[in-house]
Amino acid sequence: QVQLVESGGGLVQAGGSLRVSCAASGSVFGLRRMGWYRQAPGKQRELVAAITNDGSTNYADSVKGRFTISRDNAKNTVSLQMNSLKPEDTAVYFCNCVAMSYRNYWGQGTQVTVSS
Repeated sequence: QVQLVESGGGLVQAGGSLRVSCAASGSVFGLRRMGWYRQAPGKQRELVAAITNDGSTNYADSVKGRFTISRDNAKNTVSLQMNSLKPEDTAVYFCNCVAMSYRNYWGQGTQVTVSS
């Protein structure tokens, strides 16, 4: 079992920045991938950014150039720096990881609200 605890998020004006972080605990050996998804009201959950244990990253087209994902393998943490935020970035952001067993784990979610 892996437990994911998120921190950060909140309310920011359009054009501002926020950082969300996630700490993994439990069976964290060899986590294959860590990342962030988001879900806006009435919409499906979507991938925002992910990073593998060798540092490979991928981003949703809508956040490329604005968001940066980073990972500390020693501390089993993943962070998402979000710059130039837009109202359409408003959503609940969920931390996700893929364990060595390929099982997916999810955090409880943290609200990010961008006002116009």
